[in-house]
Amino acid sequence: MLSEFLVQHRGELIARAREKVASRSAPRPTETELECGVPLFLDELGEVLRLSPVKNDKMTRSAGAHGRALLRTGFTVGQVVHDYGDICQVVTELAGEMNAPITVDEFHTLNRCLDDAIAEAVTEYSAQRERAIEDAGTYRLGTVVHEVRGRLSTAMMALSLLEQGNVGIGSSTGAILKRSLRALGTLLDESFAEVRLASGTGSMERVLVSELVEQIEVDAAIEATSRGLALSCSPGEPGLHVRIDRQLIAAALAKLLHNAFKFTRADGHVSLRTLATSEHVRFEIEDECGGLSAGNTEDLFLPSEQRGADRTGLGLGLDIARKSVEACAGRLQVRDVPGSGCVFTMELPAAR
Repeated sequence: MLSEFLVQHRGELIARAREKVASRSAPRPTETELECGVPLFLDELGEVLRLSPVKNDKMTRSAGAHGRALLRTGFTVGQVVHDYGDICQVVTELAGEMNAPITVDEFHTLNRCLDDAIAEAVTEYSAQRERAIEDAGTYRLGTVVHEVRGRLSTAMMALSLLEQGNVGIGSSTGAILKRSLRALGTLLDESFAEVRLASGTGSMERVLVSELVEQIEVDAAIEATSRGLALSCSPGEPGLHVRIDRQLIAAALAKLLHNAFKFTRADGHVSLRTLATSEHVRFEIEDECGGLSAGNTEDLFLPSEQRGADRTGLGLGLDIARKSVEACAGRLQVRDVPGSGCVFTMELPAAR
């Protein structure tokens, strides 16, 4: 029987399958796939073949369990399909070389079981992946709600103290209210941008750069003043246009300025400069944070990456800002100015 052939020649089949998987260009094989995946796939195929006479529920459960195992191990759908196919080919080749007494019906059973196993494993794998994505979305929503509730609670308490008349709006209590409301606005901007990115509902339009900078400067100036910081904004040469999703880019620029205010030293200065080339419009936001701490500057754009003493917020702003810029065919980078600060550069295609 074919299932017995797999058991008797397991070592040779594993060696050949590993060689075939290793030579594959795409999807690129991993070390785990070669060391653990190939034997796992071969044993699973043997189990499916052994159960094929009774098929149905038992075989479906077996393939489904394999899909769950693959998900936990980190395999991709492409690896599932290709590895099963490679192993099937190795089995066929070795059986032919050895003139193994395998009937035509058994080969038909092999192909049928292979198809069923792939279908069931991939279906289960996809279902598990969808559940994982949904769980991540639920966790993200819960985190946002928690942050909003905390900021709102602080704002309400500050407002209550102000209403009692014992402290003025210019007091530290008034400052707490302002910070809480500002944080709420930032959370909503980030969440709104994330929703637009995930849903693909962005709308590209031709935008005058000077108008965009003026729109951003109004709110940014208020925040800079409340923090005791200086802000300078340069809209660039007249008549500059970019083709962007206005709301995504406005939110990204607002986030970069908020980030600059957040980490700039007391009485420091933040600048927004606009530069243009024949192909691009570049916005540079420079702060006076003292320079970046040790580590790869690209790590700043990782989700939940936060540096410095101020850990307010979700740590998703820079990640969302970069994705927003990339959604408009641009790029967002940062460079360190040791001992002084850092410069975030947003480059967007010009629309002349």
